[in-house]
Amino acid sequence: MKRVVITGSGAISALGYNTMEHYNSLMNGICGIKTLEFKDSDSLSIKIGAMVGEYRADKFFSLRDLSFFDRYTQFAIIAAREAMSQSGFEINMKNSDKVGVIIGNSGGGLQTLDENYREVFKHQKKQLHPFIVPKLMANAASSQLSIIFDVKGPSFTVSAACASSNHAMGQAFKLIQTGQLIAAITGGSESMLCFGGLKAWEGLRVMTNTKCRPFSRNRDGMSQGEGAAIFVFEEYDSASRRGAEIIAEVVGFSMTSDATHIVRPDKDGAKRAMMSALNDAKLNTSQIGYINAHGTGTILNDKIEAIAINQVFRDSPEAPLVSSTKSSHGHLIGGAGAIELVSCLMSLRCSVIPPTINYEEKDPDCNLNLVVNNSIEKKIEYSLSNAFAFGGSNSVLILKKF
Repeated sequence: MKRVVITGSGAISALGYNTMEHYNSLMNGICGIKTLEFKDSDSLSIKIGAMVGEYRADKFFSLRDLSFFDRYTQFAIIAAREAMSQSGFEINMKNSDKVGVIIGNSGGGLQTLDENYREVFKHQKKQLHPFIVPKLMANAASSQLSIIFDVKGPSFTVSAACASSNHAMGQAFKLIQTGQLIAAITGGSESMLCFGGLKAWEGLRVMTNTKCRPFSRNRDGMSQGEGAAIFVFEEYDSASRRGAEIIAEVVGFSMTSDATHIVRPDKDGAKRAMMSALNDAKLNTSQIGYINAHGTGTILNDKIEAIAINQVFRDSPEAPLVSSTKSSHGHLIGGAGAIELVSCLMSLRCSVIPPTINYEEKDPDCNLNLVVNNSIEKKIEYSLSNAFAFGGSNSVLILKKF
């Protein structure tokens, strides 16, 4: 089996326009969740979310491009440009069919859908732009990235709700590990912060209108965010031969299904996912230094995940540090695992663990070794990223310090 390393990282979120801006904001406890301001937002019950601040699409794209690129596709492209630039990986006629693009996404071009439903139903418009379908389709981002970077290997989108990005990056990892690819542009992107997107989520009654407080006893729901994180996964020998700077190594991956309920999480599915990832990486529990928890801030989700983590790591001599960065950048749904892998990646590289901000009160049902309100310095060798989704889909990735 081939070794798989990460040679490029890119990000855009409510915390910053690149990886380091995003990570530095996390380290400093900055919260990107603020009052929402978009068309018809005043008609929503939920008033807060983590939008990419002061975003101007025309600073990044031509008007022609914007006729094809939904906001979630724009974010994916911005993050991918950064990742490819950092990686220095060159795609050419000799290797393009051995490179893939695998992106996680849940909502597709929801901004485009929302805008055009408004045009049809509110403004009675009879005809829409001819490129609406290629703009809103769920595989738009992966397809556009394959065109931009001339990738001729597999190009597809994985949709598994909040586990989409981890599923996508796991597929990239396995395709390189088994020799089918030498590299992949992979990660996730999401932009559901629009009237139609949030109105649907309001019905679930799982969102807070105060602040996101994962694992805190007084937590009352999640906050949505938007953005993207994209990485270059590469076969180790390829990266080594060209003298690439290696950021981290991908060593473990797993997927499980709860097979119990469409929205209520199950501790057994989460537990099996973490154990399977550890087995895939050939690690014992004592080697994991940090867990980026799924930690949405809902009462049941945090409790179930805490139970699962404690069951998996109960025999570890030192409990791993745990934080949920959703308290800072919001829940990116299909892009969640990707933006959270940035925390795992940079924690290995910089030896600083990001906090769960807004934490106010210890919950005996969430008895974890939590990093709360302030980041801490600690050298770690392995980090683990959890993603547990509606539909009972669970996905876990493990990174190793290089």
